[in-house]
Amino acid sequence: MERLFQFVSRVNKVVGIVTKCSLAFIVLITVADVILRSFRRPIVGTYELVAFSGAIAMGFSIPLTSWEKKQIQVDFIIMKFSEMARKIIRIVTKSLGIALFLMIGWTVIVLGNELRRAGEVSFTLELPFYVVAYGIGVCCLIQCLVLLCDIVKISGGKHE
Repeated sequence: MERLFQFVSRVNKVVGIVTKCSLAFIVLITVADVILRSFRRPIVGTYELVAFSGAIAMGFSIPLTSWEKKQIQVDFIIMKFSEMARKIIRIVTKSLGIALFLMIGWTVIVLGNELRRAGEVSFTLELPFYVVAYGIGVCCLIQCLVLLCDIVKISGGKHE
């Protein structure tokens, strides 16, 4: 199991780098476009680039946020239960999360295949949509691994 934890940790580091670069790119391109607009030289396709980068930042941040436990948890009701009941509830919710993210990941990858086959591209820069769809789909599958690691930790008594 330790190998799985190390693998997921390494993958999340890469995902984190992509997320941070995407956010930095959004800031830089927006600032550059605003400055260049004052000189009547806007950056063509800024809206598309920001939209693509935003989708990447949101999709890629899901597994990293979950791995680092930076999401919001509302568990004031669960805390009233016994330790065993809390473990069971957490395992059930993490299992449901795996099922949900498997479905989302699969659906987004299928959508990416359809976008690729159809040749769908953005209007101005003609960037392919399927690349972003594939990236988000893969991140949903990575989220499944993160939730699986959480289940292993909960079962072993090492979680939260």
